[in-house]
Amino acid sequence: MAARIIDGTKIAAQVRQEVAAGIVALKEQTGVTPGLAVVLVGENPASQSYVRNKNKAAHEIGMYSEQHNLPESTTESELLALVKTLNHDPRINGILVQLPLPAAIDEQKVIDAIAPDKDVDGFHPISLGRIMTGQTGFRPCTPLGIQRLLTEAGVKIPGSHVVVVGRSNIVGKPIANMLMQKEENADATVTLCHSHTRDLPSITRQADILIAAIGKPLFVTADMVRDGAVVIDVGINRIADPGHPRGQRMVGDVKFDEVSLKASAITPVPGGVGPMTIAMLLSNTLQSARASAARK
Repeated sequence: MAARIIDGTKIAAQVRQEVAAGIVALKEQTGVTPGLAVVLVGENPASQSYVRNKNKAAHEIGMYSEQHNLPESTTESELLALVKTLNHDPRINGILVQLPLPAAIDEQKVIDAIAPDKDVDGFHPISLGRIMTGQTGFRPCTPLGIQRLLTEAGVKIPGSHVVVVGRSNIVGKPIANMLMQKEENADATVTLCHSHTRDLPSITRQADILIAAIGKPLFVTADMVRDGAVVIDVGINRIADPGHPRGQRMVGDVKFDEVSLKASAITPVPGGVGPMTIAMLLSNTLQSARASAARK
C-alpha cells in the first residue's frame, strides 16, 4: 500500500496565513511591521532563486523586506559592516545572509556577527546552544519545518525512535536536539547517523521516523526502511535526466518510488520540506518582531 503524502506546500501555506494574521495583529496592537533583511553575495543561481522567493514571500504576507545584493568581490570586512548596520536598524527584526558565501569570506565569522535576537535563520551559536539546553530561542528553519510537518501530519513523536541521517549544523544536529527535548511535539529517542556509521541500514530500519538529510541523491532505498515508518526527505539534489526539458530534474535523498511502497507516510521532493523552510523563516521573523515590540 502506497504511503500517505505529507504535503509541505499545503502546510506551508497554512503557516503563511497564520503569520500574515499575526502581522496584522501586531501592527494594530503596536504599530510595528516585522522587517526582514536578506543578504546575497555573488551570483550563485540557486542562491539568487532562494533569495527572490524569500523576499517575495515576505512581501506577500505584509512584511517589510529588503534585499541586499552584493558583488562576488565583496570583502569579508564589507559584509561584516553591512551586518553591523542591519543589527542596529530598528526596521529590521530578522537578518538572513544566504549561504554559501564566496570562499574568501569566513561563513562562521559572518554568522557569529549577526545579533542573536535577529538570528531568524537560527544558525548563531547562541541559538544552537539554546536548543541544546531546551531554552526559548530561534530554531533553524528547516528543522522547525520538519517538526511542524510531523505535527500537522498527526505523527506521534513522543516515545518514537527517530533516526537522522546527516549531521550538519543546518539540519541534522539541530533536528536531533529539537526532537529529544522534554517538550511538546518532541520527547523522542534519537539516533544520529553519519558517514562513519557502521552498518547504516541496520540502524535506519529501526526508525519509527526516518529523517534523510545526507545530501546524496536517492541514497535511502527501500531495504533501509522498515514497514510503516514515516520518512522525511530533506534532500534537494539535481540529477541528469535527458528526458526532462531542462536536461535535469530535482530529487531528494530518498528513492521515493520504492520507499513510498513501504512507508506509512512520506514527504515528496519537491513539495515537502522545501516550502516549509521559507514559511518558518517568516514565522521566526514575526517572533522576533513581537519580542522587539515587547521590549519597548
